Amino acid sequence: QVHLVESGGGLVQAGGSLRLSCEGPGFDFTNHQMGWYRQAPGKEREIVVTITPSGQSTYYEDSVKGRFTVSRDRRKIRVWLQMNNLKPEDTAVYYCNTYPSITVQWGQGTPVTVYP
Repeated sequence: QVHLVESGGGLVQAGGSLRLSCEGPGFDFTNHQMGWYRQAPGKEREIVVTITPSGQSTYYEDSVKGRFTVSRDRRKIRVWLQMNNLKPEDTAVYYCNTYPSITVQWGQGTPVTVYP
């Protein structure tokens, strides 16, 4: 069964940076709008950023604008999330999936912990 694999999370001090990667062995990203989601402890999973199949159009949730950048490679088999100037409130497990409809089994996500 196709699933997505996220990586790149970790423990970082506030103000630091991380780069997350999303791959989908056996999954054809080509025609899918992709999103990065996150779920903070005790909260619902929420959409953070999205990117169209061409990569030319993106959406950023207000709290991450100017700090996060989403991109996808030319072959469109990988999606990245560059996170700069991280804040403690960014602490969450980060997932990628199609957007707006979830069409692939959720991966395990990659945890991001930002300490003051």
